[in-house]
Amino acid sequence: MTAAPWGAYRAAPFGEVVVSVERADAGMVSRDGNRAESAPRAHITLVRPPAISSRFSYTIGVVLPLGPAYLAGALLEAGHLVAAVDGLGEAPFQRGPTSQPHLIYHGLSIPEIVERIDPATDAIAVSVMFSQQWPHVDELVRAIHARFPHRPIFVGGEHVTGAWQFVLDTCPPVTACALGEGEETMVDLAGYVAGAHPLADVEGIACRIQGHAERTEPRQRIRNIDDIPRPAWHLFPVASYLEAGFTYGVNLGRSMPILATRGCPYQCTFCSSPAMWTTRYYVRDVADVVDEIADYVECYRATNIDFYDLTAIIKRDWILQFCAELERRKLAITYQLPTGTRSEALDDEVLAALYRTGCRNICYAPESGSAQTLARIKKKIKPERMVRSMREATRAGIVVKANLMIGFPDETREELWQTVRFGMKLAWLGVEDLPLFPFIPYPGTALYDSLRAKGVVPEMSNEYFAQLGYGDLDSARSLSPHISSRQLAMVRLVGMLVFLLIGYARRPWRVIRTLRALITERSTTVVELRLVDIKRRMLAVVRRGVRRAVGGLNATPVPKGKRNDRVIDFPEPLAAPPASTASIRRVV
Repeated sequence: MTAAPWGAYRAAPFGEVVVSVERADAGMVSRDGNRAESAPRAHITLVRPPAISSRFSYTIGVVLPLGPAYLAGALLEAGHLVAAVDGLGEAPFQRGPTSQPHLIYHGLSIPEIVERIDPATDAIAVSVMFSQQWPHVDELVRAIHARFPHRPIFVGGEHVTGAWQFVLDTCPPVTACALGEGEETMVDLAGYVAGAHPLADVEGIACRIQGHAERTEPRQRIRNIDDIPRPAWHLFPVASYLEAGFTYGVNLGRSMPILATRGCPYQCTFCSSPAMWTTRYYVRDVADVVDEIADYVECYRATNIDFYDLTAIIKRDWILQFCAELERRKLAITYQLPTGTRSEALDDEVLAALYRTGCRNICYAPESGSAQTLARIKKKIKPERMVRSMREATRAGIVVKANLMIGFPDETREELWQTVRFGMKLAWLGVEDLPLFPFIPYPGTALYDSLRAKGVVPEMSNEYFAQLGYGDLDSARSLSPHISSRQLAMVRLVGMLVFLLIGYARRPWRVIRTLRALITERSTTVVELRLVDIKRRMLAVVRRGVRRAVGGLNATPVPKGKRNDRVIDFPEPLAAPPASTASIRRVV
């Protein structure tokens, strides 16, 4: 990927990056470094909304905002002035209620986000990755519009790509929806804001044309992804993530995210990737990927790299070249593939090279143990080959996770139990993390469209989106006529417990390692990470109770009607938080 327009990274104390930012008034930056003084420019504010979860969710995604950081890099290279408000990273230990009774937000409140937006901004862009976020983002967009009624508001991300017509029909403050890959689209939207061209001329968006929600001409995917500017991390509170141990996978230290590929060539019917990225799959140059890793080691003192790729490993030769380049440069790091990958390229030689160069965790994505289910969801894998690869990975010393899903439409009880038995087999072979996810029909997937056409799922609404989470172990909605929702929830909970018990019984030393993880708060597996998080939450509840008991008699009563701004304490971080988050107070 191209070097950032603000110059090369320079080492800075405590992992911060010292940069020389090219502001909009310095002129537009072209790829050859020349400036076009007459080029139109805009001041764009990027907003990453808070994370959303149910009140009793066992998992909360507190991760660096890779998508918005890429958008910021593209806008800066085009010469625009960019600001960012990270609604999660600027207050990762704060949480509060939402308008949906069973959901809470993690991060800044809506008033706090709106207050941080520069009044001089020309437009605001909000990213929406998950459908469960949308009800809260809907309120956020309306609050931004109330404060800045004459500024365009753009939204984008996987949810928006799958539900753009609903967004435009139900949220009037939204000016346009960016569909699919966002860098070039965001630059063109900034050009519209600066007066360079009409909104309807921007490819790859949906907007209102003569009062109707319509799509413009589709935008072609970026083929040479090495030319995409690096993420503009200097605009985001990276230190608050690194110092607290927040990561996409297992906490292996100071973790930075990276993409080595874009897209996925497969067409699984439960996945929104085909709508978001099409089925085109592009790979970065090995040297460019390792250059970026080396920059993160130097500038942020990164010790671990999280690959966010949808399908990280397809080309065997690429992975071997990558491992060879890491060895040549002697980069002392660990890295993990926490999203889910294929097994075709993961043979003995590749797995040995991965472990030798620092790979410690790999997530496979078999999804189901039933051949009939795999055929219906168009999951083109060979389970025997994947099992063989997982066995070899555990022998190589890599911690293996395998994603399984149950509750697909038309899934029979026998097919469900085939998946459970498959999970038990994997646990016996040494696979450590075996989550059983309930199938969820997300907008933008082929299965959602099919179920909607049959009337199985309701029309899109904020109430529907609020239900689209998988973090509660005691609840799941079955869309199969053969399995009730209660049965699905029970099988999910019992199945995951059985997988865990098999693993501990087969390898008793894991019990000692898990106990050590609870004490040190450094995990090796996702299960240990979740247990550490539960421990922290329980301790936080105890601390709050003690503080209330001690300070209750001296507390100043809050007048009736003044209790709207409720911020709930979040568990303490793994390490001392930076000054920007250490002073968060509790407001009753």
